[in-house]
Amino acid sequence: MFTDLPLDALRTYCPPRPEPAGFEAFWRRTLVEARTHDLDARFTEIDAGLALLRTYDVTFAGFGGHPIRGWFLLPRAAKGPLPCVVQYLGYGGGRLLPHDWLLWPSAGYATLVMDTRGQSGPNRPGDTPDPVASGNPGVPGKLTQGLLDPYGYYYRRLFTDAVRAVEAARGHHAVHTDRIVVAGHSQGGAVALAMTGLVPGLAGALIDAPFLTHIRRAVEITDVGPYGELTRYFAGARDRIDTALLTLDHFDGLNFAARATAPALFGTALRDEVAPPSTGFAAFHHYAGEKELKVWRFNAHEGGGGEQRAAEIAFLRGLFG
Repeated sequence: MFTDLPLDALRTYCPPRPEPAGFEAFWRRTLVEARTHDLDARFTEIDAGLALLRTYDVTFAGFGGHPIRGWFLLPRAAKGPLPCVVQYLGYGGGRLLPHDWLLWPSAGYATLVMDTRGQSGPNRPGDTPDPVASGNPGVPGKLTQGLLDPYGYYYRRLFTDAVRAVEAARGHHAVHTDRIVVAGHSQGGAVALAMTGLVPGLAGALIDAPFLTHIRRAVEITDVGPYGELTRYFAGARDRIDTALLTLDHFDGLNFAARATAPALFGTALRDEVAPPSTGFAAFHHYAGEKELKVWRFNAHEGGGGEQRAAEIAFLRGLFG
């Protein structure tokens, strides 16, 4: 069934942003601290059995100088610096294997896939640990790790890793430094959206079913998926809810969207209980750059699937020719 506001209401839904005092200073300090560590980006070529692609195992220094893993894929036939898609991942999974990421290099783009610290699964393996303790009791999952202090919150580390991933891509000789696109679905969409407000000079963004957006509404209208971690925590931490919500405001996609300049293609689905459509529409309406939105009326969190990917391919062709 439809899970949120009617489509006519969604088309004009633009709620106030929950921007905390000192938001910009918080992120400025975070990134200054991160850059005190040498990026030390290493691209080690491997044989992944992909005859048409060059494949590299990637390591670079993310938050706290912690090593972050990834893959870097290049079309063998390419000449000259290429546009690059920096790909972020969905919740609870890792970087998988190189052959799982053929779309963008097959379309002619360099591709950097960033592993997600501390996340892995039996069908979506990852290779990057998160050495930082959570700092306070929480529920299983990542959304409550360090939730009572924005400086200790898990997503401060993850978003910082993502900024450094763009910097690692920009430093590779095969990448056109002014043609970087960030991309992701769900948690990956949240990370891509954050990058549009944290990284200047992006060429574009592909933001599909973004999570961690309009969070205060999301926790009121869904208990499904990762947001359920927050609602279960709030049920037992009755005196900490306001403190936790203030932390979450530092990571809300609405506040990054308002600072965006890159052209973006969004996707949202009207039966999505994981990232409710009103949260995606809110991000879209607050997005300050040029923007397009694909709406999938009878889909859930999978959204447009292959149709969304086809729209993304066309969008990048429009950017780069």
